[in-house]
Amino acid sequence: MELLVFDLDGTLLNDQQQITEYTSETLKRLQANDIPYTLATGRTIHAAQYCITGNDFPLLHAYNNGVSIWNPTSSEYLHHNHLSPNEIEVVLSAFALQPITPFIYTVEPDGSHAVYHASPETDVCRKYIDKFVNKIGIPRKPLQTLHPGAKITNINALGLDHEVAAICEQVKAESHLVVYTGGDMYKQGYHWLDIHHVDANKGGAVTMLKAELGFDKVICFGDSDNDTSMFEIADEAYATANALDEVKVLATEIIGHHNEDGVAKFLRKHYSL
Repeated sequence: MELLVFDLDGTLLNDQQQITEYTSETLKRLQANDIPYTLATGRTIHAAQYCITGNDFPLLHAYNNGVSIWNPTSSEYLHHNHLSPNEIEVVLSAFALQPITPFIYTVEPDGSHAVYHASPETDVCRKYIDKFVNKIGIPRKPLQTLHPGAKITNINALGLDHEVAAICEQVKAESHLVVYTGGDMYKQGYHWLDIHHVDANKGGAVTMLKAELGFDKVICFGDSDNDTSMFEIADEAYATANALDEVKVLATEIIGHHNEDGVAKFLRKHYSL
């Protein structure tokens, strides 16, 4: 039996960070036809939830590029591949040289979530807090209060191309870290970056989902560099028309644009929905 795995941004979501009515109806048709599906995203669970509200994703979810697996039925997490505060000292040193505010997402000792950050240095960082961090409702804490008991899932930031590139250059030298970056589809002229433990990736998470849920085949949909690891382990992989070239070369087929319900249109035709 096969499992469909969807990336969110640039794949299932449009450029308004929404699942359209057409795509939402397609997900309902998948369920009605007993075709199982789930998601694997670089977003935290909080950042993903407001995008998928109103749509049913009943199976295990993969968040933070595979750092966390979440069970929507029991609301339990299977956390792995966290970073400790000591392991991100080089990252913070790299950020200190640039006018970019890092946002450090954690799981606290009591199982709750938090995001630590310093005072925002630019208007873009302040808007990031107002429009994104505050929107997802996760508690914000001062960076200087980051403690040894915090389990770091990822470090996220938004900045100008050359600023992000400088940080990436330093971080890439650290063998225990991996950094993903790309042009921000919601803020023209800016780049985002996401830093994780090197062993955390979508490919590992999807392999785990496949085993845990008992599927013998996986079909993945994606668009960006953080999707390559799951494309490499998938039985079939479909890249949206807006995908990076490095993702397209790994794809079984190139399908429609994410802003034109490309995934949903493919699914309706492929499964005669």
